[in-house]
Amino acid sequence: MKDQILDVLKDIHEAKTLIEINDLLKLTTVEDYQELQKNMEELVNDFIVFKTKKDKYLLMKNCPGLKIGKLSVNKKGFGFLLLDKEDDIYIAKDDMNGAINDDTVLVEVTEKGLEPAGKVLKIVKRDLKNIVGEVKVIGKKKILQPDDDKVNLKIILSPETSQNCVEGHKVLAKLNKKIDNKTYTADCLKILGHKDDAGIDILSIAYKYSIFEEFSPETIEELNNIPEEVNPSELEGRIDLTSEMIFTIDGADTKDIDDAISLKKHDDYYTLGVHIADVSHYVKENTGLGDDAYERGTSAYLADTVIPMLPHKLSNGICSLNEGTVRLTMSCVMDIDKNGKITNYDIFPSYIKSRKKMTYDNVNEILENNHTPDGYEDYAEKLKEMQELAKILRKEKVARGYIEFDIPEAKIMQDKDGKAIDIKKREQHAGEALIEDFMIAANETVATHISNMALPFIYRVHDLPNTEKIADFLNLVKALGYQIKTNIKETTPKTMQKLLNELKDKPEFLILSTLLLRSMKKAEYSKTNIGHFGLASKNYTHFTSPIRRFPDLTVHRLLKKYLIEKDFSMTTINYLENSLVEIAEHSSERELAATNAERDVNDMKMAEYMESHIGEVYDGFISSVTSFGIFVELPNLVEGLVHISNIPGDYYEYVPELLSLIGKSTKKTYRIGDKLKVRVISASKETAQIDFEIESDKYDRNKK
Repeated sequence: MKDQILDVLKDIHEAKTLIEINDLLKLTTVEDYQELQKNMEELVNDFIVFKTKKDKYLLMKNCPGLKIGKLSVNKKGFGFLLLDKEDDIYIAKDDMNGAINDDTVLVEVTEKGLEPAGKVLKIVKRDLKNIVGEVKVIGKKKILQPDDDKVNLKIILSPETSQNCVEGHKVLAKLNKKIDNKTYTADCLKILGHKDDAGIDILSIAYKYSIFEEFSPETIEELNNIPEEVNPSELEGRIDLTSEMIFTIDGADTKDIDDAISLKKHDDYYTLGVHIADVSHYVKENTGLGDDAYERGTSAYLADTVIPMLPHKLSNGICSLNEGTVRLTMSCVMDIDKNGKITNYDIFPSYIKSRKKMTYDNVNEILENNHTPDGYEDYAEKLKEMQELAKILRKEKVARGYIEFDIPEAKIMQDKDGKAIDIKKREQHAGEALIEDFMIAANETVATHISNMALPFIYRVHDLPNTEKIADFLNLVKALGYQIKTNIKETTPKTMQKLLNELKDKPEFLILSTLLLRSMKKAEYSKTNIGHFGLASKNYTHFTSPIRRFPDLTVHRLLKKYLIEKDFSMTTINYLENSLVEIAEHSSERELAATNAERDVNDMKMAEYMESHIGEVYDGFISSVTSFGIFVELPNLVEGLVHISNIPGDYYEYVPELLSLIGKSTKKTYRIGDKLKVRVISASKETAQIDFEIESDKYDRNKK
């Protein structure tokens, strides 16, 4: 009956009573009416149909004033209803109706204008289950104060599960009984440690995003059967590459090495080998190891703490392509001409013995400074040949529209007690670029091969940008006084590339490139191949990091199924058609969780670092402007807020279309890109916030 109800209501835009709907359906019996009543209530509960206060019904999609979506709440209490194809809707603090961050809510749109506003009518779904927080003892009750201040709830820990908790403990808790929208009881699942213990700060953030360091009992048991070294019997059916000059290039402190490279230079082409750890040989489906890898989805790199996807016995041991040891691999060997085109390739199971564990620092000494560190004498010429090829590959990518944003990242240094003591920029030099170019070539080759076979697969995709967001970005550029010559009638990688190149000499380039990146959609995993916009690639996947990413492990499994086992049965194909959708969605979710955890850790550690620098003065530039102040970024990527109340000399008004604060009387303007000298007035690791005040205006926009 539900289909009939939906069909009869689809073109109706005025709410109907149950009797009117009964008549439209031409129902005649009491039993039919009761069945209608039951189905309508189910449709209302599923938020497909809206029930008015006067007991009338209308399809939710035909209610222009009602919207359902996920709520994003600011630390100050207000938030936005996030909608895919429409403008986000502002929700004031007093209109939350008990909703908290990440709730799915039903919202009534109350205002229309440049920024639509609304109020929460009902909480549709609350996904919040596990919460990390600090134990507070109030009277005889133990209260959990959530670390996430967006979780505005009162949480009472049950006496049975919190008997070992003391004031200051950080714990993982599970919501239990709902008393009202703002009050819950909860069970303590795990005591992480005291808030002052080394490493507990990072662990607390990891647990907030369900990134857990413990593996399942099944996995621990299975580790007993994982060998320390490769057994000779495992080499059967694989191509022996141990006599080849194969080596790895990684950071000095990297222990989970999953890619190695080789190169042969011919008269008119190169043969590039990318050899990837065969994790799928050890991590099978429907095992504890396989299930844990799926649940984690990715390794998480949080400051100097790594929470791996696989136990160390695999990630740092039998799967890691360590120097001088035989390891099982999947190889992608490509012939590449002088124009960067792949003319021939092969993908096959192999085994290698890495000649050397190289570091980026030492490789960069050779490639950038023409200085050969000790122990690299036998490899210097080969590395220079590799750089030749890397430049050819990069030139080919740029020619097709590859977009290089080059947004700087922070590397946080900690002492033995886990305290942040320095912050540096991560920089990409020749060695890092070389490995990136080689890995992209292998990923594209593997994806193209399976795409041509039209078989179920996992792709790394990046959709076209939203044209409205690109238009908003262009309006901002024009408001800053710059004329854009690039024709943006059609949004393509080439036009975005030309736009970035046109902005490169502007003082605000770093901020503008960041804003342009934010206007684009996020890359994700998908069974449907729509290409990768940012790479200007028709076929792209993740094949090169199976130690660290579950999609890469899945790609290896699929390659074996198709290329080695030759399994093209309909049973297999039908199974993969369904399961790969779930794997792609889950992997994308876990990647986002790890990214958010990394961001939160960096924010916290930056604030911790700045706690030791209160009163110090720095040069910086305005990276963002809001209605409540300006954010200033320092050369070490630390960002802090100059609150509007701390800007002297005038009353400042926010002009969003110019991303500026403008003085009402003086017309003095603070806008993105302006240089300032600021003083640190406060910093808090607990809130991950840093506050500045303006020390001097002599570094403003007019005196660049």
